[in-house]
Amino acid sequence: MTTLSIDDAGEGTPVVLLHGLTATKRYVVMGSRTLERSGHRVVAYDARGHGASAPAPDPEAYGYDALADDLVAVLDDRGIDRAVLAGASMGAHTAVALALRSPERVAGLVVITPAFDPDDDGSQTDLERWDRLSAGLRSGGVEGFVAAYGVDEVPEQWRDTVQTVLRQRLSAHAHPEAVADALRAVPRSHPFGAWSDLEALDAPAMVVADRDEADPGHPLAVGERYAEVLGAELVVEEPGKSPLAWQGGQLSKVIARLARVATD
Repeated sequence: MTTLSIDDAGEGTPVVLLHGLTATKRYVVMGSRTLERSGHRVVAYDARGHGASAPAPDPEAYGYDALADDLVAVLDDRGIDRAVLAGASMGAHTAVALALRSPERVAGLVVITPAFDPDDDGSQTDLERWDRLSAGLRSGGVEGFVAAYGVDEVPEQWRDTVQTVLRQRLSAHAHPEAVADALRAVPRSHPFGAWSDLEALDAPAMVVADRDEADPGHPLAVGERYAEVLGAELVVEEPGKSPLAWQGGQLSKVIARLARVATD
């Protein structure tokens, strides 16, 4: 197992938080302690190559099979048989991949801002954008990534927030070259093969989606499809409001609500 940086706090129903690509363990509930205070044991870890975790043994070893292996290793390391998994983007896809592989380990799922669509095989344009982000980070560090991101294309209402968050997130990695590797590998990996695969999942689930104006990288339509196939409640912010996925305290309440259902 790649050496991972893990936080483990609180007592009660185990909840494992899984962050997105280029983020760290802080960027699921944004440092909120609401879950711990409401009677949950919260385990959060930096994915391989991210934050304070070690890089993968190979530059291409950032696919969902490896990420799901790491999640199993974290559960085993912490002595957790079953947990509620709450993952954002890459973390959401990792949680779903594990639920399909080992449903007995998953008490419930909170799928936050999913982006993977099995009907979209990944256009060359999309992959080229990820590769530009990787190259920008590798050659120019945080500012190289921000320049490649194209913040000017973000609606003005959200531009300052996005730019600030990008700089904070990308400055938090001990091994930025590993994040650059992940930026190439993760978008080329598939956590499952077809929407029908998700119909096999019977764990309680909720889907948290963002509206496209603030977060076009995680299309609302994709979140709606996950909710439909999983038979899950869909939670979305009101039009014009800040995305729920950006509000750690409010998101924690959604996760806690699913955890209650999963343990009843």
